[in-house]
Formats: sequence, structure tokens, C-alpha cells
Amino acid sequence: MIPRSWLYVPGHREDRIAKALRSDADAVIIDLEDAVPSPAKATALQNTLRALEASAADREVWVRLNPLDSVWSAQELESLGWQGRKPDGVRIAKAEDPEAIARAADILDCDMHLLIESASALRDATQLAGAHHRVTGLALGEADLAADLRVSPEGLDWARGWIVTAARSHGLASPVQSVYTDVADLDGLRRSSLQGRRQGFFGRTVIHPRQIDVVNHAFTPTPEEVSRAEGVVALAQTSAEAGETAVLDPDGRFIDPAVVENARLILDLAIRD
Repeated sequence: MIPRSWLYVPGHREDRIAKALRSDADAVIIDLEDAVPSPAKATALQNTLRALEASAADREVWVRLNPLDSVWSAQELESLGWQGRKPDGVRIAKAEDPEAIARAADILDCDMHLLIESASALRDATQLAGAHHRVTGLALGEADLAADLRVSPEGLDWARGWIVTAARSHGLASPVQSVYTDVADLDGLRRSSLQGRRQGFFGRTVIHPRQIDVVNHAFTPTPEEVSRAEGVVALAQTSAEAGETAVLDPDGRFIDPAVVENARLILDLAIRD
């Protein structure tokens, strides 16, 4: 099951970690970076290790690490590398150095998502995507990226398109959409998430439990989409049996292998445990 909602929770707040692990989020990201004050970094790491050991096997738990050139990185990598219950994946904050990413990946036995948060990282996104076989995703850290580029978040559409291209050109998963910071604006979150899905993202990081249902709904194919996809796949099967690879559906829409592939993806995304 591909996660739709990824809930950030600050690692130094053990009480909030427990609540996050009981939430309806498809994945929980225990944050060791921005949400954690410097004096609380060690506490956050210890809380994370305990939470990983205690979490259910069917709950997807990720960890956002501090930048690989930070003073906390070595201890985080060592601790997670020896951890009994490994995280399902890690997010590398402010990823910029392919060699550092490869070294970290050799220590960690889990997937890695790279957070692209600077102009130089955005420029090198395709290189970063291929840094190691454990790199399975890219994502934008839009607040930091917008500040570095000196643009408003509304001016990042071109960067969003580029990160989708960089990820898919390396066969990585569709990028996870960045956070929507106005927690009270659920209508805005819904519109933005639907737009993100149209732009090639799948799933979104959230910073508050009230955002989970909106994001889950936005990234779940509708019954109409599922029905249409089932019709496309069925028609494609009939056409293949007749020796055809492209055909018009009853409504006059052209169905070719690319359309069929997209229909199969919709059906895959609609499957929920």
C-alpha cells in the first residue's frame, strides 16, 4: 500500500509520538530535525529508538534525520544502523552531497527519501536521485527552498514539475507533496492536494492530525475514477485478444497502451488494506 498521508511528529515529544502511532495516517515520520530544539536532540533520538521497538509491524514508521553534515548525524546513523526494529525509511534533511548520501545508505538498511531544500540540490536532483539504490524518493522542502530561491511558495510550480521529472526519470516513486502550513484551512489543503496529484505527486506530509482525512481522501481514486479505469483495462484486454493495441472506447476516447498503464496505476492506488 502506497502511503497517502505522512504525519510528522516531533521526536522529543514522546506523548505525541504515541498519539501519532495511533492516528489514521498511513505513515508516521518521527522528526529529529526542525521540530526538535538543539538541547533535545539526544532525547528525540532515544524516544525514536524506543518507539521503533514498540511500534506494530504493520505501522509504517519513518524518521527524518538531521542533515548529514550536522553534528548529530553520526550518532543518528550509528543508532539506527544497529537498531533491532529498523525504520521503514528515513528522510534526509537538506540532502545535497551524493557521496554522503551513499555512505549513509550503506549504514542504513532501509529506504531513503531525500529532501530537496536548496537551489543547488534542486539543480542536482537527478544526480541525487541516482546516488544509491536505497534512494527511493525525492521530496521538496518548500519553505527552505523558497527562501533560498527568493520566491514565494506560490512561485514553485516549476520546481514541483522538475522534482517529479527527476524522480520518475530514475524510476523512483512519485514524490510526496510538501506540507500545507495553514492547519486551519482544510479547504485550501484539499484544493492544493488535488492539484498536487494532478501535477504528479502522490501522498502528502502533514503536520497536524486534522489534516490526515483531507489528504487521504484527496489521494484516493474516486469510485468514478476506479470504474473508468476498470473499463479501460477490460477494453484493453478485449482489444489485445483481437490483436489490437489501440481502440476507441464507447464514448469515442482513444485507448492506447499509455492510457491502459495509467488505468492500472489508478486501480493499484485504489487498493487499501
